[in-house]
Amino acid sequence: MYQVKGTELFVFELALGANTFGWTSDKADSFSVIDAYREAGGNFIDTADVYSAWGEGLKGGESETVIGEWLRERKARDQVVIATKVSQHPDFPGLSPANIQAACEASLKRLQTDYIDLYYAHFDDNKTPIAEMARAFDALVKAGKIRYVAMSNFSPARMREWFQVAKEENLSAPVAIQNQYNLLYRKEFEENYQPICSEFGVAEFTYFSLASGFLTGKYRKAEDLAGKDRSDFLSEYNRPESFALVDTLVKVAAELESTPTAVSLAWLRAKGVAAPIASARNPEQLKDLVAAASLSLPAAAIATLDEKSQPFA
Repeated sequence: MYQVKGTELFVFELALGANTFGWTSDKADSFSVIDAYREAGGNFIDTADVYSAWGEGLKGGESETVIGEWLRERKARDQVVIATKVSQHPDFPGLSPANIQAACEASLKRLQTDYIDLYYAHFDDNKTPIAEMARAFDALVKAGKIRYVAMSNFSPARMREWFQVAKEENLSAPVAIQNQYNLLYRKEFEENYQPICSEFGVAEFTYFSLASGFLTGKYRKAEDLAGKDRSDFLSEYNRPESFALVDTLVKVAAELESTPTAVSLAWLRAKGVAAPIASARNPEQLKDLVAAASLSLPAAAIATLDEKSQPFA
């Protein structure tokens, strides 16, 4: 388990992404995935109030609703760490203080709990001053609605401003940030956000940790991408350097008697990521994900992957 600095949160080193719950995973499949994750020692579930408003016939909040039903039926609230987010739900857009309060109450209701462990400002709202956001999140902490504050998808400058305001006004400071980071998407995080993690001692929980499935090793050439469900997400990786990296990844995984999925996630952990976020539509997909939590890559493997992914750094 990883202890988030300055908190009482101990989290499994692989966070279960819940974006598929109530969307591509129905209630039964979602429950099976969470149960299997728990049986493997996992305790950290990452969702957002907007999941999955983009799905046909969906309006947002479906993932939180499924998790809430699981918490109630399994009587397991004290066994898991729940992270959710605010700013993107169609009914609760932005980060005005009033909206943060209202969205939090709606999330609590869907999750069927009276507190959220880690509450993210999901995407920045440039119309709202950082100080107002920081005070609103602090008010939720003081009210016992949330335990800790976090940020996702803010610019480095706006992140730093939040830390500064929190210090100056003695407010609850963010304890974690969430950004896109993987072997095929290194430059932005390593140049802009890794220094923030070091400077402020916050945990990093990465999304798109497997590059929309590209780093699972199942896409070895351009033809493999044709007609895939996530082709829009995958198109940015359709270049020779990406496939060359996957070839190396597959080779390294074979040498370690592991899988490309587990090695990709373990590489993130080797780079200081507290717990990569990855999702599974069914329990069968979960095995390789949780294996990454205990996989320690040899220095030679890390160096090989670093070198081959240099075009993305």
